[in-house]
Amino acid sequence: MLALAFALNPSPEKHRARITEAIGERSQLQRVLGIGHLTSFASTYHSLGVVSYTTVNEKVTSVGVMGMVFVAD
Repeated sequence: MLALAFALNPSPEKHRARITEAIGERSQLQRVLGIGHLTSFASTYHSLGVVSYTTVNEKVTSVGVMGMVFVAD
């Protein structure tokens, strides 16, 4: 199970794609202005092996585990 968690840990690209998508789903205006792309570009990826997360201005933006990425509100 642990090896599977390591193998499925989401990549930085997966985090950035999910951040862009989530922000676009929340607001049409933010989608048109490209806020999701800017946020994902500014994010910093951190991996703990089985779990990964991104931060923007020291605030957790997304968390990834087992191939899934969850974006904070």
